[in-house]
Amino acid sequence: QVQLVESGGGLVQAGGSLRLSCAASGRTFSNYRMGWFRQAPGKEREFVAHISRNGVSTAYADSVKGRFTISRDNAKNTVYLQMNSLKPEDTAVYYCAATTSITTTPHLYNYWGQGTQVTVSS
Repeated sequence: QVQLVESGGGLVQAGGSLRLSCAASGRTFSNYRMGWFRQAPGKEREFVAHISRNGVSTAYADSVKGRFTISRDNAKNTVYLQMNSLKPEDTAVYYCAATTSITTTPHLYNYWGQGTQVTVSS
């Protein structure tokens, strides 16, 4: 089992920044590729960003490319999502998740955090 706990969400004005953190415990963190997803009210959960086990390879949804940066610190068992130039359409609950697959598909992620709310006001 891997336990994931997100933090860092909140209310921010459009154009502002937030940094989300996801702390992992349980099995060896560096064995897992990590992803960030988000879900807005009435919408399906969508892929935001993904990072490889050693942090070298990353991937982003087109909607956040150039604004968001995913990173990880395996010594601290933590993955981060730096969000800059936030837009109202970024408002959602943000989840981190762990997988042993190379995938952006939510149902192929094995473990999920409880989520953290991000609200961007216009």
